[in-house]
Formats: sequence, C-alpha cells, structure tokens
Amino acid sequence: MAKPNRQARSAARLAAVQALYQMEMTGVSWRKARAEFEEHRLGMDVDGETLAEADVKLFRRLLEGVVERQSEIDKAVNQTLKEGWPLRRIDPILRALFRAAGFEMLALDTPRNVVLNEYVEVAKAFFDGDEPRLANAVLEAIDKVLRTEKPES
Repeated sequence: MAKPNRQARSAARLAAVQALYQMEMTGVSWRKARAEFEEHRLGMDVDGETLAEADVKLFRRLLEGVVERQSEIDKAVNQTLKEGWPLRRIDPILRALFRAAGFEMLALDTPRNVVLNEYVEVAKAFFDGDEPRLANAVLEAIDKVLRTEKPES
C-alpha cells in the first residue's frame, strides 16, 4: 500500500484540529467525532468545494493520541505560555492545534520542522491576524519542553 502523500497528511492534521475543537465545544467523545469526520467530512464536498482526501490513519492516531496524553501535552503547553495565560485562556482552536502538534512532537516520528510548518499552516487556515505567529512561537517552545522531557531512545 502506498504511503499517503503530503496533502493527505496535511488534510488529516487540519481535520484533527477541527475534530478536537468540536470535541471541546460540544463534549462529544473522540469516537463520535472520528466517526462523524470519517463519514461526513473527510474528502467530502463542502460548499461546492471538494476537500482533499485525508490520511485517515494519521487523523485517527492524532485524535486518539491527544485524548490518551492530553494532560501531559497540556502540561508542556502551559510551561511555554506567559504567566497569567494558562491554556484554558487560549482560543479553543489554538488549544486544539497545540494539542495535536504536541502529540505529534511527543509520540510520532514526524520531523520537527514538518510539525512546525504544518501546524502554522493550519493556524493560517483559521486566522488572518497574529495567531499564526503566536502558534509558531508556542510550538517552538513546546518542542523544546518536550525534547528536554523526552527520554532518549
């Protein structure tokens, strides 16, 4: 079986952030969010535009991994934020983005620069202002925190 292409992995990351956001806003379980996205959103036609096929395996791994390791990821994110700005005060889309990227940095073998670039692009899909720059700075800091805490293999 062929390895999913870059566009499919990018689409999976974007969908994972959207699903994590939906989970937080509605309280729906990750299993229900996953099923909804797989049945109704991934690669579907939305407002006359066909969305890119997503790497379903990566999408699933991101959702499951964030749920499994959210407290660990949130702790790393909180260590990087300015005092007085805990994760709960951050925009919920950025929270979802930080969690997905944090999991990918923590548990997957994705190169650091790929994670940073991909999730900054996800931020640009949602925000026109300074949020992509904020995302880049926070993601770089999260990566440093996770690398110092991650045991050597």
